Amino acid sequence: MMKLAFIGGGNMAASLIGGLIADGYDPANIRVADVDAARLDRLSQQFGIQVFDDAATAAQQADTVVFSVKPQVLRSVVQDLASVIQTQKPLLLSIAAGIRTKDIERWTGTNATVVRAMPNTPAMVQCGAAALFANQRVSEQQKQMAESILRATGLVVWVQDEAHMDIVTALSGSGPAYFFRIMEAMEKAAVTLGLEQKSAQLLTLQTALGAAKLALESADDVATLREGVTSPGGTTEQGLKVLNDNNIDGLVQEVIRAAYERAIELADQLGE
Repeated sequence: MMKLAFIGGGNMAASLIGGLIADGYDPANIRVADVDAARLDRLSQQFGIQVFDDAATAAQQADTVVFSVKPQVLRSVVQDLASVIQTQKPLLLSIAAGIRTKDIERWTGTNATVVRAMPNTPAMVQCGAAALFANQRVSEQQKQMAESILRATGLVVWVQDEAHMDIVTALSGSGPAYFFRIMEAMEKAAVTLGLEQKSAQLLTLQTALGAAKLALESADDVATLREGVTSPGGTTEQGLKVLNDNNIDGLVQEVIRAAYERAIELADQLGE
């Protein structure tokens, strides 16, 4: 069983660690480094893993180093670990949004093996969606390792073109916020019409969960499922007419494009 070192012990790292251990990964092979002593104490007590206040110490002898820090600090963290990376040559798995593999390689000062991941916040409840991209030096075994780490908290897909990671960021990375906003609006509309707030909230949330679960488990695509709910002359048809009349497709395309273009801008800035 490979040794893992998480650099950064925030919510996403805790979710991944919890998922790995639930899948049978030995806590003795997991280390975490963080500057927050209270956070380290919680992780140690919750998972029985080794914790360190020094990243280089945590990364010693690690087969895979997981960078789970904020994108703004990743450069300094990687550069501080450059000598360890050059000596040990571990797989580097970055879940820092927007940082390209070529920039991580450059900061290490060596031809590093790097997998870039874009998870999302539902990973915190083991229902995440993550996309992965590997540079050309990553072996099949290392790809499997990276996938197993992210798969511990949900669904995983690979992309072959790193430029597509900016689309992923706009789609599934930011996507939970779009759905939250839609759910917020649906709940508010029901309350405005007179439904009690708690009932409106529960019905909205369960409907969203049920629709996603049905779409995942059905052999039909979402357009067919939509048609199955839409009776001619019925209430659903009338509601959908309002969405279509207001160009719902165009609006969503604008939303995704705006987030996509911002993802590219941030990647350029953070990679400098």
